Amino acid sequence: MELSYHGGDFHGWQTQPNASSVQATIELALSTYFRQPIAIMGSGRTDTGVHAAMQVCHFDFEGRIDRDRLLKALNGILPKSIAIHQIRPVKPDAHARFDAVERSYFYRVIPRKNPFLEDFAWLCYQSPEPHRMNTASKILLEYEDFECFSKVHTEVNHFRCQIKSAYWEQKEGELLFHITANRFLRGMVRAIVGTLMEIGLGKRQPEDLSLIIESRDRSKAGKAAPAKGLFLSKITYPNDIYLD
Repeated sequence: MELSYHGGDFHGWQTQPNASSVQATIELALSTYFRQPIAIMGSGRTDTGVHAAMQVCHFDFEGRIDRDRLLKALNGILPKSIAIHQIRPVKPDAHARFDAVERSYFYRVIPRKNPFLEDFAWLCYQSPEPHRMNTASKILLEYEDFECFSKVHTEVNHFRCQIKSAYWEQKEGELLFHITANRFLRGMVRAIVGTLMEIGLGKRQPEDLSLIIESRDRSKAGKAAPAKGLFLSKITYPNDIYLD
């Protein structure tokens, strides 16, 4: 299933006790429709307040499914903050998390108050210099170990990520950061954005990013950018997992 959601209404993607999550909300809707317990697996987790312009999950079900009917029913059951866009059958062993080959995020920064973007951007009255941030962004592509940008005490086997692109652009008065990699660590993108913004504001030099990455120390990097400006924007899969 391909979907999107407003992360401000949830305590992240993953199901957790005593807190509303995107995963649990979708599982309840599916279980209501099929009248049996249905569990889902997402392509990855998003933290509290982070949005998804595109998220993907899979679930197992034996039997025929009227996809058009299911799509309409789920969108009727789910709250306005979650929308299901597409449902496709895949091979029995296909996995939303492990089969994903690329993931992309974008981050929005705005220079002035905008009531229509209040929930979807970091309001920064200062004027960071995009060319400084783009100079530093290119350095990200030279490394694979990003422990310095990971939340501490996270359960991962390693901190290696292959960043394939990372750049800033100015568009219609907004400042947008785009980043694509094979995987991301918890809190990684927000930590990168916070660090690059410090470089753009002249608090650090672009070349300082190499020293930060090589330190493997989260305390050396900048403060995490606010969650509300971050969007999971694209998940890429091999075409051969789909059955139609």
